[in-house]
Amino acid sequence: MQNNSSSSSQAVLSSALSDEKKINSNIYNSESVAKLEKAPRKVEDSAINIITKEVSEKYQIVAFEKKGGLVKVAMVNPKDIGALNALRFVAEKENIELEIYLASEEIFREIFEKYSSSAEALKEAVKSFKSEVTFNDEEELKKEEKQSEILKDAPVTKLVEVVIGHAIEGNASDIHIEPMDKDYRVRFRVDGILHVSLIMPKEIGPAVISRIKILANLKIDEKRKPQDGRFRTISDGKEIDFRVSTLPVISGEKIVMRILDKDQGLASIEALGLFGTALENVKKALAETYGMILFTGPTGSGKSTSLYALLKILNSEERNIITLEDPIEYNIEGLNQSQIKPEIGYTFASGLRTILRQDPNVIMVGEIRDGETAELAVHAALTGHLMFSTLHTNTAIGAIPRLIDMGIEPFLLASSFRIVVAQRLVRKICEKCKEETKVPESVRKAIEKEIENISEEELKKYGIEKNKEIKFYHGKGCDDCNGTGLRGRLAIYEAVPINENIKNIITEKKGGEEFITKEREVLKILTIKQDGILKIIKGMTTIEEVDRVTEGGIALEEEND
Repeated sequence: MQNNSSSSSQAVLSSALSDEKKINSNIYNSESVAKLEKAPRKVEDSAINIITKEVSEKYQIVAFEKKGGLVKVAMVNPKDIGALNALRFVAEKENIELEIYLASEEIFREIFEKYSSSAEALKEAVKSFKSEVTFNDEEELKKEEKQSEILKDAPVTKLVEVVIGHAIEGNASDIHIEPMDKDYRVRFRVDGILHVSLIMPKEIGPAVISRIKILANLKIDEKRKPQDGRFRTISDGKEIDFRVSTLPVISGEKIVMRILDKDQGLASIEALGLFGTALENVKKALAETYGMILFTGPTGSGKSTSLYALLKILNSEERNIITLEDPIEYNIEGLNQSQIKPEIGYTFASGLRTILRQDPNVIMVGEIRDGETAELAVHAALTGHLMFSTLHTNTAIGAIPRLIDMGIEPFLLASSFRIVVAQRLVRKICEKCKEETKVPESVRKAIEKEIENISEEELKKYGIEKNKEIKFYHGKGCDDCNGTGLRGRLAIYEAVPINENIKNIITEKKGGEEFITKEREVLKILTIKQDGILKIIKGMTTIEEVDRVTEGGIALEEEND
């Protein structure tokens, strides 16, 4: 009788595993099943929700990674016939292949806990929303206090908490919640790139947006004009600020939340990616008692973060540091930070006039937007203050004619400038899955050609040997980087010190870019692209990343030659 039972079990197992294309493992022989040594740090909703929470708990099976049509599944007992049948059903239903891993009960539980996801919270919110008539009662919704009460108690609150939690866990810098034609889309910006995280039904979106407005102390019944606000939450014992911006759009109202983690915002200038002669020149400018240090680049290129890193170096009891910002990104102890409010007439220009009467040693103006602010900033830099600011230009040298166009006298500009720095942000190769890779010969030649123009002394400062064979790296993808091969960001810089020759060019040639470019070449100052190439060779980033943020691809230039 026992033999018949054993034979029957083997027949079921054989049937469950007959489609080898669907289940990629000889599960019956448990010794051949790969063992999962630790639970992945992050599991995407698209992977874990392939197997329902109920089935996962019943059979102790859980999906933890999805790449295309291949899904990796952890299971506690590879000989459980019910679990095998469930897996076969999932594989056929979803038309996917399964790769099985043996997991301990502890590892299974750790992965299983990730089911408390945005998808689960969304289901609860939808269920509650359909049964909650108050949400559809227009008369009640007109009363702000009543709506606040409803939204505080609704599962919508849980959904907002889960979305925010996922964003923080995934190291996102921004959360976008935006109305589409038939639904609402939630996207996270991670390392500068937007990814879709969640799709919500059309009826849930407005409730989520109203909940966020309540958190940020905004008017929930004002949907015709933009609003700005802030709120704070605690995650893993850390206080994290959120800057909230609402915008009326054609399909409703869009919200963007900037995640402001103070610890991430206060990295050292070296950690941000400033090396070699550029670092030396910036530190030399910091040692001055007066003058202007200007950072340039497009929106989102990390200019403010670089300025914070420099202010961190100068932040001491002996110095009075005052900043004018719009908005204040990070609240830093020791700095006097002031938020401008144009709607009440408190602008960069009026604020700068005021803080000059506050006996400052160091001033930071978030951005030079107009001629009046530029003029006041230049005068402040000439009257015994170290002045930091940013400007939206594509190149470092381009900042000079731009300020002259704003009405600044060239001789005043020449006297006030200490250094102009341009920067861009590139994603870093994930250190956990970094490996050597091959590149086309045309790309290798293009990079070797760029290196010929860089002095041996500069290469040494970057820790690069000129005659050594160049190696290229990429990330193959792992749990830490969520399979992208890239994790975190660093800046690539071009730092142009304003020497006597450049001062003369500014005064006599009105900041002619071609003349300053020639002087930069004489000084052997690295361009943004050259700095990026050296960071490629150091194995910090990839060719694709440097190509993405610099004008003209590295390989493309070689093809055009």
